[in-house]
Amino acid sequence: MITTDAPFVTVSNSSTHPQADARKGLSALIVDDEPGMRDFLEKALGSRFARVDAACSVEMAQTLFDQNDYGTLVLDISLPGQSGLQWLQALRQGGFEGDVILITGFADMDTAIAALRAGAQDFLQKPFRIDQLWYALDRAADQNRLKRENYVLRRAVSSLQQNETLMIGESPVIRNLRKVLERVAPTDATVLVTGESGAGKEVMARTIHTLSNRSERPFVPVNCAAISPELIESELFGHVKGAFTGASESHQGLFYYAQGGTLFLDEIGELPLSMQTKLLRVLEDRRVRPVGSTRELDVDVRIVAATNVNLQLEVQRGRFRQDLYYRLQVLPIEVPPLRTRPEDIELLTHYFVRYFSRKLNLDPLKVSNEIMARLQAYEWPGNVRELKNFIERSLILGYFPKEDLPLNLNLDERSDLTEQAEQSALSESLETVERNHITKVLAACNGNKSEAARVLRISRKTLERKCIAWNQD
Repeated sequence: MITTDAPFVTVSNSSTHPQADARKGLSALIVDDEPGMRDFLEKALGSRFARVDAACSVEMAQTLFDQNDYGTLVLDISLPGQSGLQWLQALRQGGFEGDVILITGFADMDTAIAALRAGAQDFLQKPFRIDQLWYALDRAADQNRLKRENYVLRRAVSSLQQNETLMIGESPVIRNLRKVLERVAPTDATVLVTGESGAGKEVMARTIHTLSNRSERPFVPVNCAAISPELIESELFGHVKGAFTGASESHQGLFYYAQGGTLFLDEIGELPLSMQTKLLRVLEDRRVRPVGSTRELDVDVRIVAATNVNLQLEVQRGRFRQDLYYRLQVLPIEVPPLRTRPEDIELLTHYFVRYFSRKLNLDPLKVSNEIMARLQAYEWPGNVRELKNFIERSLILGYFPKEDLPLNLNLDERSDLTEQAEQSALSESLETVERNHITKVLAACNGNKSEAARVLRISRKTLERKCIAWNQD
């Protein structure tokens, strides 16, 4: 927007505006060659930002920019030497994603268009009123916030409907888990969630985020096993243009998109050792450095990590850093497998029947006492995820297929097991149960590890690592 014939006025530190709280703890940089304008802007922004620096030229501004992390830039277009427009274009190409307001005393529509194309969110013509400056800053902050939120929603849309499933249940273990979450969630401490595949570790992480003081900020999930080792650093920290072959544009990492919120690192045990070192540094310093950049950026992100492997054993085997393990172990939480809380299966079953009936626009199925007894008798090696998939499949078919459980395990066969056999199976160690289940899946897939990994819903890399550990081809 272009504004004219409006004098700038003195600033009162007691005034408020919608984005004031959001800027607490952030820094702003002013670049203007007029001493009076610099003084005015320093006083104005000083009431809203934790730190405000000022420069009279691009050269001085670049020096400050290389030494500090600024979230907001108020930049004059006409400067001695390099112009503000040229510098802004270079900053954007280098990956700077902060809020930018361009100002000038000489403007026309062509200048305004050039400013916006260079990467400014708004454009003010001198002289301007303080409320117009606040409005421009608020709009810029809103644009960046919406950009981050839209990115997060695109990543998470497939799993947003599953938030409740873990906490459905009234078994003693679930009631105790709720009490633990009420104490853990409001803190900013790092949390390590452990448990079997399909037990609900991501749902647990989402619950922690929802109950925390960060619930209004983004929740960003990332599967560490699904990203190649060559790209994981760029995915988490971002990169600048030209940082590596194929980096034709700058890219903001997931730490940026999770700013102020929660970053969920699923399958943390799959991180390469080199990346574990860099993650440890981020957890300690709360700063990240994009690939190819010389600048470190402050981050305000809570880390919730999850794994279905024994990290202590991975440390002993030299595949996971001990110092990172202890750093993640600040607040460990274990998600119980479904077989340890069979009394919750009825509540979960009815929930999934209602959920998929609405989602698929299908008539709900009646769950007879016989079917419920068989569901509760089955051990569910795939945990809540397996039950969820079974109910969805049943709704689509229009009946509960006794013969259609994973690996063709028949409910009738399972219900014929004696109580002694059930207790024996439940007493097996978690690793034994996991090994037996994976062995059966591999056999059912004729040894095809890619197909077995898809059925198990784990990465092929994870499957191969487990087979090596068990001396199993």
